[in-house]
Amino acid sequence: MNKPLDAEKLSERETGLERWQREYAASVGGDKPARNRSGIEVKPLYTPQDRQGDYAADLGYPGQPPYTRGIYASMHRGRTWTQRQLIGLGTPLDYNARLLDLLAQGATAVSLIPCNSVFRGYDMDEVHAELLGTCGVVANTVEHMDQCLAGVDLARTSCAMNDPSPFTLLAFLLATAKRRGADWRAISGTSNQSDYLSHFVANHMFFRIALPGARRILTDHIEFCNRRVPNWNPMSVVGQHMQQAGATPVEAMAFTLSSAIQYAEDCRARGMAPDAFLPRFTFFFDISVSLFEEIAKFRAGRRIWARITRERFGARDPRSWRFKFHGQTSGVDLTRQQPLNNIARVTVQAMAGIFGGLQSLHTDAYDEALSCPTEFGARIAVNTQNILREEAHLTDVIDPLGGSYYLESLTGEMEQKILGIMAQVEAAGGMFRAVELGLPQKMIGASARGFQEKIESGEQTLVGVNAYRVEEGTSEHQALPTPDPAKMQAHVAAFKAYKEQRSQAAAQTAQERLASAAGDPRENIFARVVEAAEAGCTHGEICATLRRELGFGQPLVTV
Repeated sequence: MNKPLDAEKLSERETGLERWQREYAASVGGDKPARNRSGIEVKPLYTPQDRQGDYAADLGYPGQPPYTRGIYASMHRGRTWTQRQLIGLGTPLDYNARLLDLLAQGATAVSLIPCNSVFRGYDMDEVHAELLGTCGVVANTVEHMDQCLAGVDLARTSCAMNDPSPFTLLAFLLATAKRRGADWRAISGTSNQSDYLSHFVANHMFFRIALPGARRILTDHIEFCNRRVPNWNPMSVVGQHMQQAGATPVEAMAFTLSSAIQYAEDCRARGMAPDAFLPRFTFFFDISVSLFEEIAKFRAGRRIWARITRERFGARDPRSWRFKFHGQTSGVDLTRQQPLNNIARVTVQAMAGIFGGLQSLHTDAYDEALSCPTEFGARIAVNTQNILREEAHLTDVIDPLGGSYYLESLTGEMEQKILGIMAQVEAAGGMFRAVELGLPQKMIGASARGFQEKIESGEQTLVGVNAYRVEEGTSEHQALPTPDPAKMQAHVAAFKAYKEQRSQAAAQTAQERLASAAGDPRENIFARVVEAAEAGCTHGEICATLRRELGFGQPLVTV
């Protein structure tokens, strides 16, 4: 009979790593490789051997290149992220009541999402009444914006307008500010849906105007805001839409950075200096429940963007190098089944964004898989952030996971895969040309199919959906009721009366000047959009005018 080897003698023959490998193999047998959503194989253990490279070159310190550990020296230790809860509800008065309530609960900024009719480019009297206000606030005029933001100090409160081109919501905001005597130079916030390429690729409802026209309007918008509203961020490059459509985290980051390059090239072609427009570039991302993958995604993206701004665009202002981003917890990870489980999902997503170094955060309500969030659900979503900040002390240490063998190895692998996809886009002629050809659309479609197949096969567990299911009767978690029909009918009637009572001559002249600007590259289209808003033109009228002049948006559908 063989005697067991003495532990001391065993240690002489094999290293600790070798011993672990042997014991691990004996414990798990034929271990199936684990892969994250981006297809990167994840090993069961990481050691110093997995940490390659130089600390100063790859990580450095917060607020310094390469910005892996954060874009500010103090990060959340000095100033926490902005709590920017996305709100959209019913009439402007409904919206305002919810907004003031959330601000009182701890939200620190405004994020307005309009009704789908607005996203599609129409006024409320052009769509079916029963759909109005079910997904966002019905705001079609400057008067509506004034009502939405009643009680909000526009000179002191950052406002995000989820507002695709031609950016009528910002135009209404600026007209409201002028009415209140607020200096446009003090207005801060973001045109949160200004990335028309993401709409063309993955959010067709938002795509209103043909690609060349949308391209010109965005560049005009950036130019106008840089000159007249210097604290406003006119460029929000959106990775959220593509990831929600099925892109992997790596693909979403790669396409987002490629889009940012395209927009920067367009601004430079217009004659703008990189250090004049890059400081006002921001990013907007989806945060999935894949915790470490999302953290690595943000750290890699931040490192790549800092390098692009300096090496490709020659930016010298450190503000141009900063990868400022807003994160929203992923709605596609939420389930209608056992919806209270979504609180756990949102918490994990929020932690990924915080550890990833975001600048502002929206946490989804657990019931957003059912409807617009109820007040109860929205309160939990806000308090999720409060708990993570105040009770869990997630702001005490900057980049607390930095140096992790696993995270640093994963960040490097994510970076290489991101750069590989960006190279494909560059080879296609840049992001504008790539989306014309359907390159991102095809890649996203393939990833979406692959993930769905994993769910259907059971390889990817969804708690309450394909595993850990329970028999559910009538749900205790009711959807938010649709807006009061009588109240919405009154809103539509007041809108029609507004159009009859305004100065028809002023509105007509403004629309004619807008149409003329669309045909004259020497004019700034967004300047005319603002003039039209001030003259009493409606959202639908402004969109219709530009659609006639620049063409209707028809996204490419690939198979």
